[in-house]
Amino acid sequence: RGSGLRPEVALTFHTNGDPGLAGRLLDRLAARRIPVTAFLIGDWLDEHPDLVRRLVADGHEPANHSWSHPAMGELDRAAVRDEIERCAAALQRLTGTRGRWFRPSAVDVPGDAVRLAAADTGYTTVVGYSLDSRDHTDPGAAAVVDTVTGSIRAGDIVSLHFDHPGTITAIDPI
Repeated sequence: RGSGLRPEVALTFHTNGDPGLAGRLLDRLAARRIPVTAFLIGDWLDEHPDLVRRLVADGHEPANHSWSHPAMGELDRAAVRDEIERCAAALQRLTGTRGRWFRPSAVDVPGDAVRLAAADTGYTTVVGYSLDSRDHTDPGAAAVVDTVTGSIRAGDIVSLHFDHPGTITAIDPI
């Protein structure tokens, strides 16, 4: 989480899934002028380059979320490094930047192998989140809104996902 000294939060999204849903979410974010950090999955980047270019053109920050979204806590340092480097290369190719941030996939607290591999590849900050919207469980928009707005504090880093219909509907009230 951030310092909490200013009344701000960071909305962060894991990007994957249905490109139609991603486009609808980007429409909502653009209409509200809400900038987000998008933790992009490399193989999804390659499959949907137009969405990734739009994301950057709309003013969102691209970041690294691994190449194929494996359970990183189960990988050794070399395998984690490969996942990070492959995604970084795709980010660079499609957005012109490797992104400033790395978020490991499928781990709540990254271990040494993940943190060291991130450092090996030039990512000095491994970003987690302080508020899990639980949108990936598809509880519906009202539950996502309640989870986020019911406990949000200044400085929170909120975890959301591109590929869930309830998240799209929840963005306006959030």
